[in-house]
Amino acid sequence: MFLSIFEIFKIGIGPSSSHTMGPMIAASRFVNELREVITHGHHKEARLFIRVTLYGSLAFTGRGHKTDRAVILGLLGFLPHSIDPDTANQREQELLRSGEIHLPGLPPLMFHADRDLIFDYGPPLPAHPNGLVLQALTDDGQNLLTRTFFSIGGGFVLSAEDIEQESQRDTASFGDQKRALGCPYPFGTAAEMLEMGDKAHLRIADMKRANEIATGTADLDSRIDTLWSAMDACINRGLQQDGILPGGLQVRRRAPGIYRQLIAERGTNQQQPHTINDWIAVYAMAVNEENAAGGRVVTAPTNGAAGVIPAVIRYYRDHCSGATDDGIRDFLLTAAAVGGLIKHNASISGAEVGCQGEVGSASAMAAAGLCAALGGSNAQIENAAEIALEHHLGMTCDPAKGLVQVPCIERNGLGAIKAVSAASLALRGDGHHFMPLDNCIETMRQTGIDMNEKYKETANGGLAVNLPSC
Repeated sequence: MFLSIFEIFKIGIGPSSSHTMGPMIAASRFVNELREVITHGHHKEARLFIRVTLYGSLAFTGRGHKTDRAVILGLLGFLPHSIDPDTANQREQELLRSGEIHLPGLPPLMFHADRDLIFDYGPPLPAHPNGLVLQALTDDGQNLLTRTFFSIGGGFVLSAEDIEQESQRDTASFGDQKRALGCPYPFGTAAEMLEMGDKAHLRIADMKRANEIATGTADLDSRIDTLWSAMDACINRGLQQDGILPGGLQVRRRAPGIYRQLIAERGTNQQQPHTINDWIAVYAMAVNEENAAGGRVVTAPTNGAAGVIPAVIRYYRDHCSGATDDGIRDFLLTAAAVGGLIKHNASISGAEVGCQGEVGSASAMAAAGLCAALGGSNAQIENAAEIALEHHLGMTCDPAKGLVQVPCIERNGLGAIKAVSAASLALRGDGHHFMPLDNCIETMRQTGIDMNEKYKETANGGLAVNLPSC
């Protein structure tokens, strides 16, 4: 399938694209499908009972990721990109008090979260580690509708039927699928991307732009600017908000304090050459502290890795000579092209391949984007992405208490720093290198398959179980 830049980058809310945004979207889809069943099936139910069961990683880390709240908001009809926090909080409290959902075109839906939202800590559903099953039952216990959904990372949601269709489509290459959609540059691998760029004498950003326009994307530059504005606003909020993050770990927001120190040191002899790393890191940490607090963020490509790309763009805009708005657009188009290759040929889901698929992918995308914005050739861009991804291989997803805080916030800072270093190294060369990006992506996929489940967003291994004793 063709992955638009606006599928890779989606405006939503924290703390998790797979555990918050995805379940909210799935629950909202279920309510809409239930309305269709009622409307066209001529059912005259006086009321219906809703039951939701979370499986796999959604169960193990769901409470820390606010999956329970996300399901409630989805059943109430909210969606991540348009949610109004004040209205959502009011409606959520009403549901928790009454146990009833009232929506147009539906009978009253009875839902008591403490009873009807079930965390199943057994084996995950076979198709994906992030599964949830939603049921609508009649007064006498008859099943009116059952739907199974999978939150596959980055806010992408597939039904069981979608998964089956995807497996059938996998017999065709990514490039064949894009060609069928009319993409003029239907690259499905990095090698194809480089070959097409050479033949057409086009940059990766230009080919991605042409694909977006050919598949019906209108107002492309304006919509890209909206994405960057949302990312930049998230950085700015995170640099101003002090306090303790929710969830019980008592993690203090650090970005505002670091930012104030950096501002105070400007133009003084206290500033060391390596201080630029602190600027890069503080931009990323600001985003991920906002994400941990449930704020408005952009999947890049996931919420858990949402700070890397905005931080590197902010570094480009505020610290690099010659930065332009067109450079930011090229950055995001190039990053999306690389992210699409990674998602299709491996995964961006921490529950599926560990954090190498989240921060590792984000770092590769950011390295490619920065290299493009700084005038790198296609070969140098591919090299930059490979360097960044290669040095995240094997990284586990082990969030303490299932919260997107430790080690996730600092990990985004280091992912951003690695991305800048990778782009710089690639620009020092001519694009020729030993390990192709495609091979690195395949290595990540294989590593994810081999990785023990306790290191894949279950909070059952790694740093998540080796907590301070005090």
